[in-house]
Amino acid sequence: MMTHLDVELKRLKDESVELFELVISQLRKGRIALLDFDKDLAREVNFNEKRVNALELKIDKDCENIFALFNPVAIDLRFVLAVLKINSNLERIGDIADGIARYVIEADAPFHGDLLKVTRLDEMYTLAIEMLEDVRKCFNEEDTRLARGVFKKDDVLDDINGSANRVVEALIRKEAEHIAPALHIISTIRKLERTGDQVKNIAEEIIFYLEAKVLKHGSGKVIED
Repeated sequence: MMTHLDVELKRLKDESVELFELVISQLRKGRIALLDFDKDLAREVNFNEKRVNALELKIDKDCENIFALFNPVAIDLRFVLAVLKINSNLERIGDIADGIARYVIEADAPFHGDLLKVTRLDEMYTLAIEMLEDVRKCFNEEDTRLARGVFKKDDVLDDINGSANRVVEALIRKEAEHIAPALHIISTIRKLERTGDQVKNIAEEIIFYLEAKVLKHGSGKVIED
């Protein structure tokens, strides 16, 4: 039989999965808006940012209530602490998706195909979404293997970010009309690199929580913090 605390923890997990889904949707729509130069879709991402912020605040409040009403310990405490940090990371990724959508809204013309190709922007965007999907699945299914996989994928994001200035500079030297959109592309690449960092933080929190849970069930003892 589930205790009242168990019910509240399950509700917290369900809300966190909902926030994962919402932020992933924001990133996916932001990518399509950028590649297709779809300003209406970009405005939808901008509008939905309010939903991300509202859900983030609700989860924060629910965590505070659990601390105040139930004084959770051991594995339950680790879970609530992990959710608090993951909640903050997801809200920041939502801000990043909103920021990229604003570039699309403000741009005068679609980004040139050559610019997108040499900067590997779509590859970077797709990989960032995959990383977030991996940690969402890890969190929901309580499987640390996918969480560990995001660290290797983040290395690819770092490589693309590291080479962005060089490839954009080379393109601008040949075709000066790319200067203005190139600045937006460089900013987008920086934002996606920060997305990778936020996802890594989420993966670390999930591993922190789940390994304690595995240890608890493996030993048959309650872990005290």
